[in-house]
Amino acid sequence: MKTKKLINEGAAAVDEMLAGILAAHPRHLRAVEGSPRSIVANHGPRTGKVGLVIGGGSGHEPTFLGFVGKGLADAAAIGNVFASPPPDPIIECAKAADGGAGVLFMYGNYAGDVMNFDMAAEMLAMDDIEVRTVLTTDDIASAPIAQKERRRGVAGNVFIFKAAGAACDLMYGFDDVERVARWANERTYTMGVALSPCSLPQTRKPNFEIGEDEMEIGMGIHGEPGVARGPMKSADEVTSELAGKILDEMKPARGDRVAVLVNSLGSTPLMELYIMMRKLKAMLDDAGLVIHVSLVGNYCTSLEMAGASITLMHLDDELQRLIDHPCDCAMFRSGEAL
Repeated sequence: MKTKKLINEGAAAVDEMLAGILAAHPRHLRAVEGSPRSIVANHGPRTGKVGLVIGGGSGHEPTFLGFVGKGLADAAAIGNVFASPPPDPIIECAKAADGGAGVLFMYGNYAGDVMNFDMAAEMLAMDDIEVRTVLTTDDIASAPIAQKERRRGVAGNVFIFKAAGAACDLMYGFDDVERVARWANERTYTMGVALSPCSLPQTRKPNFEIGEDEMEIGMGIHGEPGVARGPMKSADEVTSELAGKILDEMKPARGDRVAVLVNSLGSTPLMELYIMMRKLKAMLDDAGLVIHVSLVGNYCTSLEMAGASITLMHLDDELQRLIDHPCDCAMFRSGEAL
């Protein structure tokens, strides 16, 4: 039995989504002429500023398009559902974002993205555009701590991109922008749980199977296997397990500050996310940690997958200033504090 979706043809879903986003947010976004998968901020790129280009597969909205705007990313290259963008739209994004101070590529650590963004960087070098890359690797379930470089980038992208985008907007030099991006990634931790599968527009069939009374801890945002599958647990039990693993690795001291994200994977409603937030706040209070900012909602989704993730960014003074820096994007805005 096929799933129900409000689409036309599955193969047209991404391009029709992009047309709708541009229709809804003309103040913030435009597409590069002749490259409809290259989405650029109207008020981001400028001379002397390091350009920030993000990107990846569709199906994770508002990641990546929602974080393109003044004070955050200058452009996003968009691929098909759960698929990397090819080099051409990445190149066009970089050219649009180039202010003469270099361009930073940031995206999740997935083989297809690495290959295509690296190809784009090599081609841009022939046009004398300096490109550097920082991969996001916040998913602590996807590899052990001894192999952190193999981890996937997931919902923590929101905070990592935010810090790097603020550094660009504040006219940091290229070395410092790269330093901030790597430090933000190093200090960001995510753990998720999946309750039910999603289905691709092209197939409208579940992309994995899970029992009615089962959940999977650590499943990836494309349906990659997690670390444990077992019977459903209560919201408090799940929150304790996810946050407990994060805190075990983070090893914060009492009085430390954190930025918090409780993220829906697509179909989990706000009611359930706030139930999780309630338990998470109690755990952080018990640990003596101070929540500087909290986000609850859809920030990095997996189409209509049921489930949620918890992200903590371990703040220091610089990261806090960068997280607080104003930004104005199509689907995400902040003033002096988020």
